Amino acid sequence: MELTFFIEKFAIILVVFGITMLIALYSTFAERKVAGYMQDRIGPNRAGYGGILQPLSDGVKMFTKEDFIPNTPNKFLFIVGPWLFIVTALMSSAVIPWGDTINFFGTNVILQATDINVAILFVFGVVSIGVYGIMIGGWASNNKYSLMGAVRASSQMISYEVAMGLSIIAVLMMTGTLSLRAITLQQHGFWDGANHWLSWNIFKQPLAFLIFLICAFAETNRTPFDLPECESELVGGYHTEYSSMKLGFFLFAEYINMFISSAIISIVFFGGFNYPGMDWVANNIGGNISTLLGVGVLFAKVFFFIFFYMWVRWTVPRFRYDQLMKLGWKILIPLAIVNIAITGAVILLRM
Repeated sequence: MELTFFIEKFAIILVVFGITMLIALYSTFAERKVAGYMQDRIGPNRAGYGGILQPLSDGVKMFTKEDFIPNTPNKFLFIVGPWLFIVTALMSSAVIPWGDTINFFGTNVILQATDINVAILFVFGVVSIGVYGIMIGGWASNNKYSLMGAVRASSQMISYEVAMGLSIIAVLMMTGTLSLRAITLQQHGFWDGANHWLSWNIFKQPLAFLIFLICAFAETNRTPFDLPECESELVGGYHTEYSSMKLGFFLFAEYINMFISSAIISIVFFGGFNYPGMDWVANNIGGNISTLLGVGVLFAKVFFFIFFYMWVRWTVPRFRYDQLMKLGWKILIPLAIVNIAITGAVILLRM
């Protein structure tokens, strides 16, 4: 039994890691295509039909380019930085519930690598460790622009983690659990039959969603919060001195973080793998079909938010750094605290 359980979880982890890397790879292609569409140009279209093989071509280029290491006394840390960043990004996918239970040759398999009762804390903790990868890489580069970019990234991510954590507290007060799977199951279907209202948390905590979404942009260093990589000021930010696959690890990790943050948003606020009519599908067509549809629905939600990240990049101008810090400390954190107080008052009144 233990061997079967180990094989099952190992297979799920391999599939999740593979899908995560594949989505990160093709997010680079989607980014360039979306940018081309919004700027009235074609985008990459040479490698394969419509440019579909362009990400593979870019990957081969990354592997085969010269691996340049600058004149730095910290060559070991220079190498460790991108590895630490991408490993922590991949680890955060371990607690994501990608679907409900599926029956596989008489065995019920939960489509989740591991279901821990502190999944939210695990994600926040792992993401926080990723900051060290950026800071170590920028400092070990022995370059003032890299160091400035690393300092910007670390201070920005630490600042917005506070508001992000506070926004999640309001949701946790309503759900009473830190498990992402339990939070998803509480948003079963679309309607809450007991209370006759919409069950997804976006309808119960719209302010928490807005704060979390803004903080997610800052945590992933996406426009309009891409000051750590601001080409007009810092050349390329904390990965200025990186080349070959070390640069690829930094770039892939950013897209992985974008994918994982989109999955967290979809699970916490938009019902995860739940969709309207899922009970009817399970009862009349089959439980496995219902589960597979749920997986597809979850990925559709995730892809929408990935597209939203890209849409905002080519729509909203970049903040100044003082504006970025003011938004985080003087606006988002007070709003999150007020939302916690309102949520607590509503819970007490309903008791």
